[in-house]
Amino acid sequence: MAEQLSGKPALSPLGKVYLIGSGPGDAGLFTLRGRELLEQADAVVYDALAGDAVLGWIPEHTRKIDVGKRSGRHSKKQEEILEILLEEAKKGGTIVRLKGGDPFVFGRGGEEAEFLKKHQIPFEVVPGISSSLAVPAYFGIPVTHRGLAGSFHVITGHRMEGMPALDFEALARVGGTLIFLMSVANAPRICEGLLNAGMKPETPAAFLMNGTLASQRMIRATLQTLPEEGVRQGVKAPAILVIGEVCALADTCAWREEKPLAGKRIVITRPKERSQKLAEHLRDAGAEVLEFPTIELKPVWKKSEKADAGTADKEKLYELVRNLESYHWLVLTSPAGAQYFFELLNQMQKDFRSLSHLRFAVIGEGTASVCREHGIYPDYIPERFYAADLGKGLAKQVKQNERVCILRARHGSPELTQAFEAAGISYMDVTLYDTITPEESPLAARIRELLKEGAIDAVTFTSGSTVQGFLDILQPDKETLNGFTAVCIGEKTEKTASTAGMKAVLAESVSEEGIEQALYHM
Repeated sequence: MAEQLSGKPALSPLGKVYLIGSGPGDAGLFTLRGRELLEQADAVVYDALAGDAVLGWIPEHTRKIDVGKRSGRHSKKQEEILEILLEEAKKGGTIVRLKGGDPFVFGRGGEEAEFLKKHQIPFEVVPGISSSLAVPAYFGIPVTHRGLAGSFHVITGHRMEGMPALDFEALARVGGTLIFLMSVANAPRICEGLLNAGMKPETPAAFLMNGTLASQRMIRATLQTLPEEGVRQGVKAPAILVIGEVCALADTCAWREEKPLAGKRIVITRPKERSQKLAEHLRDAGAEVLEFPTIELKPVWKKSEKADAGTADKEKLYELVRNLESYHWLVLTSPAGAQYFFELLNQMQKDFRSLSHLRFAVIGEGTASVCREHGIYPDYIPERFYAADLGKGLAKQVKQNERVCILRARHGSPELTQAFEAAGISYMDVTLYDTITPEESPLAARIRELLKEGAIDAVTFTSGSTVQGFLDILQPDKETLNGFTAVCIGEKTEKTASTAGMKAVLAESVSEEGIEQALYHM
């Protein structure tokens, strides 16, 4: 096959290909090594079953090649995929071949490894957790159990032309747990074959659909009745078929349904660098989380074709930092802004001791937390974390003839400066970073599908700009927008979402904890 596809082996220097298993779907089961390589990748060649949440971690600058391979949908032939890997390797760099489950468990990873070896392309295999083990566990089914199953056997239910027929008599005799992958279409034939080979009709059996995801569902019956029950309850791929006494333990060993957000699919729209903590908390609570940044933050000193920053913006910012001694108060209005401020000080080699005269005012606990991480304890935080409250409250703190510097995003809320002007306070409003709409990611198309299916329970928004970015990227219709709950931080964010046609809910506190509590009570 390799000779027909590509002729002579490619010449060095070549990129290195990483065959990475993304696991069964839950992003929390993706390996640390896999994520590390994914975030460094120059190109990613991915399957449809690579996992929606994992696709959201592919960097914006990375070349992305979708090769499909989802049951019932158009996908590239294996020969075409091999050609793609060769062509990408010729370009050099880090090439990730992202596959669902484990690359070497019915993932055709062995064929790809052979091909790469043939063409002298460096490669590495990064195993993933196979759905054959993880999916039963998420339904409370142990594949082995003392007294019930001393072994388990993983079989493909999808028989390609030229493959030997299943030996049902051997499978019926072997005992233990039988796990059939890619088996929905052939389930009636599999069950009939095992029955004819002497397996007991009352043997517990189950279809496990969309395992480890919010939409996971189990259809339980017996070996004899499962095919009919599957039709009655609408079994669909992706699903695995499990046959054996351990299926009876699903009630006793169930655990996932007890989590407060089990069965919920939630989209987080905040910038990638600020979403990890919230995503981890929601996953711990049982939710399927899709990190889909609808805004991107770019400091004005970093070059960006999409941002508005120019030389004048950078010089104004640099001049301000060089002359911080002439200001009495520094105002920071977001955690990102605080982080960028301290990064800039380091970049300019500004000694932190030069800040000793400054008093810091911040908009909320998130921003205060970033300051504390750098040894700065804010002097003023408003009771309500809004720009108007920050402005009005700080106006009472600032003494006559004291100068205030505001470092924030371009086009920040005018309510802050209006409060200063009303109080006659001298201030300098300086752009620290731009908020821009990112390029469309591979996850965008999948989210559109889920929205149309009504399969997203909630979307979190932390600013009006995240709402606008969501609308700009996805272009959803009014009916789609009414199909999920928009959990919002801040009254302006809620108003923006409501005006767009969303069912908006206002978090009680302007914080990640407020978002979490709103989701728990949804």
